[in-house]
Amino acid sequence: MPIKVLLADDHRLVREGLRKLLEFEKDITVIGEAADGLSATEMARQLEPDVVLMDINMPLVDGLTATKTILKERPETGIIILTMYEEESHVRLGIGAGAVGYILKTAALEDVAAAVRAAARGASSLDPSVTTKVLNEFRRLVQQDTNRSTLKDLTEKEIEVLRLIGNGHSNKEIAIELNYSESTVKNRLSVLFEKIGARDRTQAAIFAITNGLINPGKPSEMGLVS
Repeated sequence: MPIKVLLADDHRLVREGLRKLLEFEKDITVIGEAADGLSATEMARQLEPDVVLMDINMPLVDGLTATKTILKERPETGIIILTMYEEESHVRLGIGAGAVGYILKTAALEDVAAAVRAAARGASSLDPSVTTKVLNEFRRLVQQDTNRSTLKDLTEKEIEVLRLIGNGHSNKEIAIELNYSESTVKNRLSVLFEKIGARDRTQAAIFAITNGLINPGKPSEMGLVS
């Protein structure tokens, strides 16, 4: 089935342009458009999209607040921040709100489509221009938290799970790769995230990069979109 996408942006031209561009992708279908954060929240509730492309600055309710509300009600929704802001503070707020992707509006269509596909399967996507900012922020957090686990504190299986997360594997794919049940994978991820101090898959993937498990210079399906 096609990936169901909701567009949330207060500029009509942006929404129309995205819709027309995504119509060329056979595995993606746009099911709705919202001009403000409040409408985005209500439409997400009614239409149950797989992925939401969310702008930050919107009337009534901003995109970050809308992201938090949608994920509270439907945590399985993949939300991608699609914005012009590449400042570290905005990136931090977007990921902190629970977005699995952060893509700039200057990105090419194939990068946006790739981010949508990644979000639909639970993987993360970062625009290349903000990747360094995210890594710097993660390093700062690591330096602040001296109790955070390092690779030597992890088991071989946990390191392998981290590597798979960094390469964009979903829970189902990790389960197949390691011959686990999906429920076992979820439990192991909860323990792993707590050990490394990661709130979500994006931070876990960044941990994998900063510890040399993934090559950040080599694009991968994790979502270091090139």
